[in-house]
Amino acid sequence: MFTSETVQRSPFADLPETPSTHFKLCFFATVQRLVRHVVDSLGSYEAAWEQFPFLKGYYDELVSSSPEGKALDEDWWHNAIANWEESVPGHLPLRALCEAVELDSRSLTLLLSIGLVEEDIRFGFLFEAMQGGQRRPTSGLLDTWWRGDDGAREENSGRAVLWRLLALGLVQVMNPDVPRSEGALQLPSLLWDVLRGDVPGAGGQFTVSDGVGAQFIAPGDTQHPAHPAVYELAPWLRYSAPQRLLALNDLIVPAAVRQALHNMPALLASDDTRALVVRGPQRNGRRTTLGAIARALGRGMLEVHGINKQDKRYEECWRLIGPLATLLHAFPVVVLDVAAGEHLELPAIGGYDGPLGFVLGKQGGISGPCVEQALTIVLDMPDGEARRLHWQRGLQNCPGSSLDAISESVRMTGGNIRRVARLAQAHAALAEHEAVELSDVRQASRALHRQELETLATALPAIGNWGHLALRADTMHELYHLENRCRHREHLHSLVGPTLGTQLNVGVRALLSGPSGTGKTLAARLLASVLEMDLYRLDLSSVVNKYIGETEKNLDRVFARAEELDVILLLDEGDALLTKRTNVQNANDRYANLETNYLLQRLETFEGILLVTTNAGDRIDSAFRRRIDVVIEFHPPDIEERWLIWQLHLPVSHAVDEALLREIAGRCVLTGGQIRNAVLHASLLALDSGGTMTSQHLNDAVQREYRKIAAICPLRHNSTATLNGNGR
Repeated sequence: MFTSETVQRSPFADLPETPSTHFKLCFFATVQRLVRHVVDSLGSYEAAWEQFPFLKGYYDELVSSSPEGKALDEDWWHNAIANWEESVPGHLPLRALCEAVELDSRSLTLLLSIGLVEEDIRFGFLFEAMQGGQRRPTSGLLDTWWRGDDGAREENSGRAVLWRLLALGLVQVMNPDVPRSEGALQLPSLLWDVLRGDVPGAGGQFTVSDGVGAQFIAPGDTQHPAHPAVYELAPWLRYSAPQRLLALNDLIVPAAVRQALHNMPALLASDDTRALVVRGPQRNGRRTTLGAIARALGRGMLEVHGINKQDKRYEECWRLIGPLATLLHAFPVVVLDVAAGEHLELPAIGGYDGPLGFVLGKQGGISGPCVEQALTIVLDMPDGEARRLHWQRGLQNCPGSSLDAISESVRMTGGNIRRVARLAQAHAALAEHEAVELSDVRQASRALHRQELETLATALPAIGNWGHLALRADTMHELYHLENRCRHREHLHSLVGPTLGTQLNVGVRALLSGPSGTGKTLAARLLASVLEMDLYRLDLSSVVNKYIGETEKNLDRVFARAEELDVILLLDEGDALLTKRTNVQNANDRYANLETNYLLQRLETFEGILLVTTNAGDRIDSAFRRRIDVVIEFHPPDIEERWLIWQLHLPVSHAVDEALLREIAGRCVLTGGQIRNAVLHASLLALDSGGTMTSQHLNDAVQREYRKIAAICPLRHNSTATLNGNGR
């Protein structure tokens, strides 16, 4: 960092070789210059101590740390610090920052002078007295104090250095509306904390006492609490120490990806590759993978998330990434949420000359100077073997768990498996199970479903079996086929030819088509029940948006969550989204077609189970039908099916005459939904008149259903009798 004459032994050679020691030395070099200017301004030491008594404590510390007559010798301090630096082989944050942004020793002291108020509030009173009314240093004061000794304004004059520090985001102007020379300066508080070593791995802390200025707390001091391995620097920023990160060999990834990751650190250390982009579903090990790369590089990980161009502090936060990564000797990992069809232009990251990491989903694109030399790795959903390893690690405290059954039945991302595993152990304990069972896992996974899905979809109860459904034999056969397709979706590609196998993914897309009330939604609920999966119905009101592109983003979000959480997604009345594309006659037609085109493409890559119901199959776009794996036609029930539906819905202890029931089944052409409604109404009438359903109750309920559709009931013995004489 410093250019200096060589000395045999630094007067600071006995100090610990730590970042905090370095900060202390640079801090005192800054105070040394400030004291010298205050003494020069007031004319004598006595005048300086009288007006600013606290400076005497700092001056005494300077005297005790330097040879006689060198306490206010700026050149001696810089040379002595430079000589001490040469003996320290490890990472010194301040040295690394100066090398990255090309600051010399005097420029560094100017930077630290702006933060003196953060360290000791008494410097605020000093600045207030020296410049009149402002407790933070102004650019005019610092320009005067840090210009060359001869008063010339050379390249490293105070003003030139301040401009560079402002451009790098290391310094901020608190009152930008005033003349430039009156602008009060401050360092971002986050940056100052990192500069002084208040983060994991900084090697110690430097604090200011009330009596004699500064004190150093060495690492390992039992009076100082240990830093955590993961540190939340800000709501949008997290630092993980190297020892907190997973090693490359501990990652659960496919063999080909593992080999690429082992080669990656050497590539990132070269000039040919400067960034690594990791794509994949959420909570699937993307950040963990980049953390392992950081550890292999000998760095911590600086995780940046939740900042976007709409944020007022976007530029300020972005400019801090590089300096913070340099100070922490960290690998910056930027987590981006780029929706399908979106493209994000990323600015350069200044103040840092190391490799970069970016986390992305499967959709969207990025560009910019920081990703011009980037490699990409895709982490797909884990297969059965990988899921078993995740469950094994997640349930290591519960031996005896049925890992094979759980990993085969629950297809989730690695991160979600770990989250569910922790909660499943609690459910097993509540149920007094000796080991975690599949039912415990299902219970635990529902907590994740509620958090991730219920803003865009609605959970539907999934209970029962195929015996609760009365349909034609061919329709039931197709439903059994759909069940088998869902059960074996991960193994199907291995049973077909290689050409076809490469075209398949594990997604299952089914269209349930037929008139309203014929059992489509009930069939979806029963399918979820027999597969022991949760069913969520897509809420179109929360997905469709009038703003261009927002509908596609919402659809992508709900499809992605359904894939990651292993739930069945039901698109009820799907013709609302999947209508035939029209000839473009206006802007509305163009954007409607764009939505349909996007949905067609997304369905092709969907890796979950999607059920689409419609009672207007002729309105479904033919291109969508080609992408459907299973099409099941539902028909209005015939006489035998209607009889069976009545039997399934009527209470066990009813008093309905069998002759009337057969006549209703034979003559009243009602759908399953209408029969359900009639039984519900008859049950209400029965509850109101004693509790047992009679022929009169059922007759009145059937009559009511026909009145609802404005049709004449075909029963030969239409009863006009009423219950309790009130004409219900």
